[in-house]
Amino acid sequence: MDMSRPAASAANTSGQAAASSSVSAPAAPPAFEPLVADHRQKLAVFWFLMAALFMATLDNQIVSTALPTIVGEFGQMERFGWVTSAFLLATSAVMPIYGKLGDLFGRKYVMLFAIILFTVGSVVCGFAWSMDSLVAARILQGLGGGGIMVSIFSINADLFEPRERAKYQSYSSLMIMASGSIGPVLGGTMSDLFGWRSIFLINVPIGVIVVSGIALLLPYRRPQRRPKIDYAGAVLLAATIASLVAWADSRQIFGSMVAPAALGVLAFGIVCAGLWTFVESRVPEPIIPLKLFRDSTFSLYLIVTLCSGAIAIGMVNYYALFLQTTTGLSPSTAGLFFIGLTGGIVIGSMSAGRLISITGRYKPFSIIGLTMNVSCLFAISQIGPHTPLYVIAGLLLLQGMAIGFGQQAPIIGVQNSAPRSDIGAATGAVTLMRMGGASIAISVYGAIIGMSLKGVTVEIPGVPDIAALTPKLMAELPESSRMAIATVYYGAFTPLFLTATAIAAIGLIAALCLKPKRLPPARLPAAPVTPPVVEKNAA
Repeated sequence: MDMSRPAASAANTSGQAAASSSVSAPAAPPAFEPLVADHRQKLAVFWFLMAALFMATLDNQIVSTALPTIVGEFGQMERFGWVTSAFLLATSAVMPIYGKLGDLFGRKYVMLFAIILFTVGSVVCGFAWSMDSLVAARILQGLGGGGIMVSIFSINADLFEPRERAKYQSYSSLMIMASGSIGPVLGGTMSDLFGWRSIFLINVPIGVIVVSGIALLLPYRRPQRRPKIDYAGAVLLAATIASLVAWADSRQIFGSMVAPAALGVLAFGIVCAGLWTFVESRVPEPIIPLKLFRDSTFSLYLIVTLCSGAIAIGMVNYYALFLQTTTGLSPSTAGLFFIGLTGGIVIGSMSAGRLISITGRYKPFSIIGLTMNVSCLFAISQIGPHTPLYVIAGLLLLQGMAIGFGQQAPIIGVQNSAPRSDIGAATGAVTLMRMGGASIAISVYGAIIGMSLKGVTVEIPGVPDIAALTPKLMAELPESSRMAIATVYYGAFTPLFLTATAIAAIGLIAALCLKPKRLPPARLPAAPVTPPVVEKNAA
């Protein structure tokens, strides 16, 4: 990115001719100035950021295995799904807003505010006295969690040069996937040992440590423009996102995605989206500048990210159910298969990050990752009762590599194409699409499974309601009944996996349409200035 040093050097040696030619040449892009110059301090800041990211993303999954215990204490089974949905809805709604606030006011204090808000929400969750109070506290958590996720990727863009950024963004993406994989296991273990409130209260000491570290080590860079907050755009965008996420989850909320109330929510979201576009085209500082959509890299990577979120984060929730219902594995044994999935993500993410840093190319990694996803998901859709477990484990490993291989390319590509003054807004849009794709896909996949099971007409001895079966109850059934249940679930999961395959194919088409851009080369260190050697005349 920094081409000014070689240009200046050439001008000094070429004399007046180079100086005159430089008048008509386009101005070189501004040199990248890292927010932190000291490498050790930079790494310390980065790992504090990773702790905050792990804390925020872990809370999206850690609650899943503790929910039965929470409902057993409070009752109100109808609020079961809202404990998770409220967090996702609030997180998704505020992501672009935090990105823009970071551009306007500086990322340090926006980040600190988000962590403090998340930590306060965790305290309220830990002392919740009813399901309604817990849902409200989860919304408060989500309002902070969305800011944490967006601000971290934006701060990374301030800390690291584009080539170096690829490697560290891979660590961030890896942290998101790792927290999603271990969250259910950790939530169940902590609930058994210390009670369900511990899964929220553990965030308090972590939050205090992270706030202290970032406050001390992360410098504040004042933005070069006067802040003008787009309040109308922020409200309309939040309403649009909340409406779409609520509609995607309307099977649980309203009983059907085509219920009158659900369609009303969808219509409200569409109207808000139209009004948001109208407002954003007229305000001086829009939440997401519409000019970003003129760049094909930005627009196409939003599609890629939406699809990637649906097939990565969205699918993880259903692999555990698939393994337990079709193979008869216990929850703990099924959890071992996630080691391969997570290991594949680690391999793919680390490899892609380093290769992007070396080559400066990111389009090929999106194509390779999505091609592997299409192949793996289609192969998984063909799994049957007689498929060996090692084949399933191998496919999960390969899909993990596919997820890791392509997951950081969208953020790197968008940050490279957006103006520096809009990096926060662009990053917020990408992160929003990833989480939005995940939350919508989770609801759609659940609807597919629900409709498939509802249409089952086969009577299985000892099973009055197949959808209400737990792994423990399945283990107590005769072998013939277990095989019949497995066959039913194989039939239910086949359309789910084929749907995920089609989503991955849409993302692949978008990736193929990307322009083959490269990241700018790494900044060269300044050459030491040596005084000219003056020879004395030998008399």
